[in-house]
Amino acid sequence: MAFHAEGAGDGRAALRYATAAAWRAAELASHREAAAQFGRALRFAAGTAPATAASLWDGLAYEAGLLDRWQDAADAGEHALVLWRRTSDQVRESATLTQLSHAKWRSCRGHEAAAAAEAAVVILEPLGPSTELAWAYARLAGLRLEHGQVDASIGLSRRAQALAESLNVPEVLSYALNTQGYAAAAQGRDWATPMHRAMEIAVSGGLQAQAGRAYANLHALYCGQRRFDEAERCFAEGVAYCDEHDIGAYSLCLRGERVGALEKMGRWEESASLSEELLTRSGASPVNRINPLTGLGKVSARQGVPGCWDCLDEAAAAADGTSEPRAILRARLARAEAYWLEGQPESAAREAELADDVCTPCDAWDRGAVAAWLSRTGSRRPPRGDLAEPYRLQAAGDWDAAARLWTGLGCPYEAALALYDAPEEAALREALKIFTDLGASAAAQITRQKMRLLGVRSIPTGPRTATRAHPLGLTRREREVLDLICAGHTNAQIAAKLFISTKTVDHHVSAVLAKLDAPTRNAAAAHAARLGLAGAAKI
Repeated sequence: MAFHAEGAGDGRAALRYATAAAWRAAELASHREAAAQFGRALRFAAGTAPATAASLWDGLAYEAGLLDRWQDAADAGEHALVLWRRTSDQVRESATLTQLSHAKWRSCRGHEAAAAAEAAVVILEPLGPSTELAWAYARLAGLRLEHGQVDASIGLSRRAQALAESLNVPEVLSYALNTQGYAAAAQGRDWATPMHRAMEIAVSGGLQAQAGRAYANLHALYCGQRRFDEAERCFAEGVAYCDEHDIGAYSLCLRGERVGALEKMGRWEESASLSEELLTRSGASPVNRINPLTGLGKVSARQGVPGCWDCLDEAAAAADGTSEPRAILRARLARAEAYWLEGQPESAAREAELADDVCTPCDAWDRGAVAAWLSRTGSRRPPRGDLAEPYRLQAAGDWDAAARLWTGLGCPYEAALALYDAPEEAALREALKIFTDLGASAAAQITRQKMRLLGVRSIPTGPRTATRAHPLGLTRREREVLDLICAGHTNAQIAAKLFISTKTVDHHVSAVLAKLDAPTRNAAAAHAARLGLAGAAKI
């Protein structure tokens, strides 16, 4: 009816029916439809009461945020804010400020986000307990956590929790417990209890946005602690939930974090392919581009594929905009690694020190990564705080034990880096083998250079004569894998065909993509076909 009313030029009917359709679509988890209907209603809202129009702008802001259209959400929030101020309704003004703070943070405008959240609390505290004040405390707590102010975040989230419990507002309660869980992880305390309670409240209560946030944060914690089996299960459940309920923002959060998990597990082809898929999606928010940009930049740098700096430059700029220590740290460490692989230790050390500048409120895993790169790049800065066990072993000079632990965690590249740090021939040879198997040609070259400086003899020089004779430098096994890629086989099918493990196939595929300078297996197949190389190997 709204559609036909607009087509007939009946503005009053279009406003009436579009408004009803928008709220109904939101209830039914059809958030794209809800956003579209709010937009339609607003096209006919001129001349309506300020409070009516402001409510529509608020509705559009919320729905656009769920769809990861955070700039649209911020713009809508600004419109609503102007209108609420005209009505002198301080409660609704502050509620809009609270929502606007979230949109601005997602748009990588961290300082503006904090200012909006703080203003909401200042307005509401003198007015006494309310749902809006509970939300203001909860949102500000989330921002304090993002900005590394862990103690302040915990205090605010507990205030939000107390209000939510007294006023029976489960959505705020879930948000506050979620924040407390993430803060506890940063401090090395029990985070599972509050995080799982937040999840239970959200899912059982049909609180879709909070369920999406709980899945995203739980998955991120599992990935950060290298608990990949649990992360896989959480990812599958979370993506299914978010896709079913049309929650694009958290669906992208989950997929972005998975990019990093796949990279850590040595599944670089999958990581790069997922990164490219996420980066080509139109309208993705700046904050949700950081992980795929970082992941794709790291894999490209390791494989010696051109173009890593376009990704890493954008990732660092976006991370800096969030003012979030964790995002800044990871973007800067990716740049430190890329400079190191290019043989620029001074630039690498500078980036590692920028990561070190913000690492204090981060967890032991992130602090450990900073410590490793400070040492590897020649910085004289000491480690900060406790380090996760594999990093602690590296810092203590027990590289073999660290490598075994990394291998047990399913992180082959980190195992190779630990071995690279050792001043021993046997460890360096093992590091070189792992780098070569992964297709990390740049890291392999750095390792050969170190071996030569130590006087090691008979250093493997890379591909054999037969490999060098191939137009693309592929080994015999890589040519076989390329043929099967061209034939449309999956990695599992290739493994069965060649009687090797799927993990080994992953490594070969990564190497093939690097040598063909191809971002995906489809691009590799197309390139091989153009060169007349498809089907050249005898399998």
